[in-house]
Amino acid sequence: MAVAIEKLVVVGVGLIGASFALALRKAGAVRKVVGVGRSRANLEHALFAGAIDETAPDAGTAAIGADFVLVATPVAAMAEAFAGLATRLPRGAVVTDGGSTKRSVIEAARASLGPRFDQFVPAHPVAGSDESGAVAASAGLYRGREVILTPLAETLPEAVERVRGAWQACGARVTEMGPAEHDAVLAAVSHLPHLLSFALVRELTARADAAGLLAHAGAGFRDVSRLAASNPEMWRDICLANRDALLGELRRYQAELARLGAALEQSDGEALERAFAAARAARRAWTAQGEE
Repeated sequence: MAVAIEKLVVVGVGLIGASFALALRKAGAVRKVVGVGRSRANLEHALFAGAIDETAPDAGTAAIGADFVLVATPVAAMAEAFAGLATRLPRGAVVTDGGSTKRSVIEAARASLGPRFDQFVPAHPVAGSDESGAVAASAGLYRGREVILTPLAETLPEAVERVRGAWQACGARVTEMGPAEHDAVLAAVSHLPHLLSFALVRELTARADAAGLLAHAGAGFRDVSRLAASNPEMWRDICLANRDALLGELRRYQAELARLGAALEQSDGEALERAFAAARAARRAWTAQGEE
């Protein structure tokens, strides 16, 4: 693929941002990458790994002469990044993000970018790991994975197409939906599972006999607890930003737990088996779709 981006700025050179830069480099789609971040050690690793060519002290300085900007910080830090970009962003550049929530990010961008808001294309790469930082980055992170764009009425169509093309160059499948729909869907299939994993590990490891319990934990506990190894700051911000939708999903889950609890209290094996069989069939149907 011919070079499509002359100067890419990545604000937040962690797993998402560094992997984006590495994937575009591998595709031959970017000429120069400038990284902005809080941790000097992380930036040094990104330089060593070839994810970025140089660093800048802040988003505004990095944006001078840029034609593509990815904001990949935790969602609560994006307002500051957008504010830094507002006065330095060239008119022909596009800005996108990698946030797991969209309504809160859009509000921050609208408030900060001003007349440059139409150059912003909200996006969410549905890819990640329980590892974090540039050290965990990979050029193949997005291959075959979904990236959701949530453009608005104000968004320039050419900006949407440039962002779509960049993610496709990374090997991603690009889809579109509205911001509210996005946040509702991700609350159910991503944010709730993370919350549950954090809660399970916290409750169990806070017990006096935690060491003894964990000594006997096997693959089942490893599977359901994997998400609890995720970045706490990032997931704090995501949960708060999508609070209302996540609370709704949590209530639904609590209701299902209450039904299973009632079946246990009543020693109702048939009710338990029906619930487990329905869940098993649904899980197998979902995984079969991914294998087609």
